[in-house]
Amino acid sequence: MSGGISHHSVTLPDEAAGWRLDRALAAALPILSRERLKVLISAGQVTNAMDVPVRDPATKVMAGARFTIAVPLPTAAHNQAQDIPLVIAYEDEHLIVVDKPAGLVVHPAAGNLDGTLVNALLHHCRGSLSGIGGVERPGIVHRIDKDTSGLMVAAKTDRAHTGLAAQFAKHTIDRRYLAIVQGKPMPIEGTVRSWLGRSDANRKKIAVQPDGRGKHAVTHYRTLERLNGAALVECRLETGRTHQVRVHMASIGHPLLGDPVYGGSQKAHRALLGQLGFGRQALHAAHLGFTHPITSCALSMDSSIPPDMQTLFSNLGV
Repeated sequence: MSGGISHHSVTLPDEAAGWRLDRALAAALPILSRERLKVLISAGQVTNAMDVPVRDPATKVMAGARFTIAVPLPTAAHNQAQDIPLVIAYEDEHLIVVDKPAGLVVHPAAGNLDGTLVNALLHHCRGSLSGIGGVERPGIVHRIDKDTSGLMVAAKTDRAHTGLAAQFAKHTIDRRYLAIVQGKPMPIEGTVRSWLGRSDANRKKIAVQPDGRGKHAVTHYRTLERLNGAALVECRLETGRTHQVRVHMASIGHPLLGDPVYGGSQKAHRALLGQLGFGRQALHAAHLGFTHPITSCALSMDSSIPPDMQTLFSNLGV
């Protein structure tokens, strides 16, 4: 390592013979994604045994060929690292799964420039982030609303970020939410399919759209327990659209209790929510399952319903 550059020497194994250079190097150097390697190759940062840059990612390689990859050290993220307590459900050198509390914003944005999950991860993971796209930052591949609690995964390395993003794009991530909804869904389980997009009336809201407009969304729900004028429901996401569970349950007449945007709680429920000081949508990301993008091991974890939702559940008991 010198001059802000980390050098990696690779000797390709026999099975790499005939492969593209970017593919062979990605297999030999797991900390870098294939997309990142394509950029480095095109920039002349990969040299052969004769110290000559190889600039074509599609170059076919030979077994035993030696290459040196010069990787610029990741630049510091522009966001500030902040010592914000986190509950860690799983962590290794490639990724981290956080059990996010309600009220914590995921990513800095206008109105929330700090005090976010990203700020907390920059502090917690300092020294272990190898850089996402050349920047020392956690790789956020999905988000949870500020006032939704539960499990969320973030990548520490470029390779893990690419692998996780691919699984989310293919809808192979197992995500299940617990929601307390108004009324008692009939049938007690089913599937909601629709197109979701920004509401024409209120651009801050997501709305069910005519077929072909917006993004296709699929939510599978099942009633776990019937309550007093409400129900505890598990929602399994086949897709992961903004506000998907909240919009889909509201669209079938069962909005989440406490939801300030898509709600419409009955008078008795509003009184109970006020009495309990429950000021958010009753939604918790309770289960997360995926394939580890580096080791290919199946990972599965669960998060217990948080105390505020448990109290609400108990007070709604029949």
